Amino acid sequence: MKNRLKVLRAERDWSQADLAEKLEVSRQSVNAIETGKYDPSLPLAFRIADLFGLPIEAIFQKGE
Repeated sequence: MKNRLKVLRAERDWSQADLAEKLEVSRQSVNAIETGKYDPSLPLAFRIADLFGLPIEAIFQKGE
């Protein structure tokens, strides 16, 4: 799954640790999601979308 998490985070000048704290997950989880090594659970995807004020599909796209 592709995602825009790194770009959205950078636009807000948040570190991975900042985002992790806001989402109540580890920084390693944020890194794994950003690099495509881990797909977030649906509840976490909704929390991410709510945090950025975007629909899930504006952040996550089906990969090739």
